[in-house]
Amino acid sequence: MTAMTELGPVTWPPAPLKTERLVLRESEARDRAAFIELFASPEVGTYVGGARLRAELERAVPEVPGRRPGFFVIDLDGAMIGMVTLDRRDAGRPGHVRPDAGEAELGYMFLPQAWGRGYAAEACAAALDWFADALPGEPVVLCTQTANDRAMRLAAKLGFTEVERFEEYGAEQWFGVWSSATPSR
Repeated sequence: MTAMTELGPVTWPPAPLKTERLVLRESEARDRAAFIELFASPEVGTYVGGARLRAELERAVPEVPGRRPGFFVIDLDGAMIGMVTLDRRDAGRPGHVRPDAGEAELGYMFLPQAWGRGYAAEACAAALDWFADALPGEPVVLCTQTANDRAMRLAAKLGFTEVERFEEYGAEQWFGVWSSATPSR
């Protein structure tokens, strides 16, 4: 069913997206423990404001976390290893490529044990391909700290091009744009 979502007129949830090694799917109750692990991880929290307290997460995370348009669980062999999101960038934040703002913004987080194996590139490319099919011609933006070397390399690999740099959250941010005219792999 096509519905108006925060992203625009898209079918949600889409059928699971399959890559060579991964499945991008809607979240399920079985993912709750992995969500808590992800947000409690000091390594994951390094460039996103720090880890959250496990006890706070146990209370706050719903039974089925992250169930909303634009939110994909990354599944490897039946287990969640991370997430990829496509959300509208808040118009009040710095960094935009359209005069009316509200661009789709790519975000991702992976459990540390999944780092360094190319899963982020594979999952993000699949999400961008889905987005390009769902909303052809619409740009996608990405913002990361310039100190996050891995994220900077991934942005380049996915075909994001730098638009600007600015200070936010006490650190220099890199802001780039991708369009479906740019290959994501």
